[in-house]
Amino acid sequence: MADKEMWYETLHAGFGQYFSVDNILYREKTGHQDLVIFENAAFGRVMALDGVVQTTERDEFIYHEMMTHVPLLAHGDAKRVLIIGGGDGAMLREVSRHKNVEQITMVEIDAGVVTFCKQYLPNHSAGAYDDPRFTLVIDDGVNFVSHCHEKFDVIISDCTDPVGPGESLFTSEFYEGCRRCLNEGGIFVAQNGVCFLQQDEAIGSHRKLGHYFSDVSFYQAAIPTYYGGIMTFAWASDNAALRQLDIATLQARFTAANLTCRYYNPAIHNGSFALPQYLLNALAN
Repeated sequence: MADKEMWYETLHAGFGQYFSVDNILYREKTGHQDLVIFENAAFGRVMALDGVVQTTERDEFIYHEMMTHVPLLAHGDAKRVLIIGGGDGAMLREVSRHKNVEQITMVEIDAGVVTFCKQYLPNHSAGAYDDPRFTLVIDDGVNFVSHCHEKFDVIISDCTDPVGPGESLFTSEFYEGCRRCLNEGGIFVAQNGVCFLQQDEAIGSHRKLGHYFSDVSFYQAAIPTYYGGIMTFAWASDNAALRQLDIATLQARFTAANLTCRYYNPAIHNGSFALPQYLLNALAN
């Protein structure tokens, strides 16, 4: 081990995680960001931005299955889906597996990310960029939802942590724009950090989303490389029943969709809305 380069994550002060670097595939260090993709024996290709792991080949399926199949199967009849961010293509890959979806729009701020990830993380998109239902829009997410005249059934915000470029995707302006772009009965979901370590993030999102949606909550999944406990996903809609579907309904939709998943199943879907008491207490306060 001693002769291998080590990469250390710097997301939290006081503790973190490290990866041994078997091979650096790409590195770009500019005044704005430090982007690296390296190979690691345990997690395959790892992409990190400014000292924070963004995605790995080994466990990305958990994150992407939960961000797509939970809202899409809860909705039950989503025809138009909007992805904000998601330049690595994995969210698109999972959404495109739903054959009843007619249109998928992805808004990515940086065209270079798409090109770059096709080259270095090809398994993430797995050919989904060629889906005829897909449209790529290069724009800032807040700007897009503020000026968009289209409506969507499901909006998925695949944002980075709320520091730097990702910060605007945690603002009231963004949430208000998303509400405006949703059809009646629509669902908005967003990555919301690891609530044990980033509790303020969840509280802030919950409060802001509550101004625009009548039913706001979170659901969760444990994703190894986003360490520190469960990762939360913000959930917002105006129909509380969508969050409390019975398992038979979910199972019927899951079977009809003919999905093969590695993490998601209807029981996981159902249980993912059960939140730890420390988070419920924090939200209640």
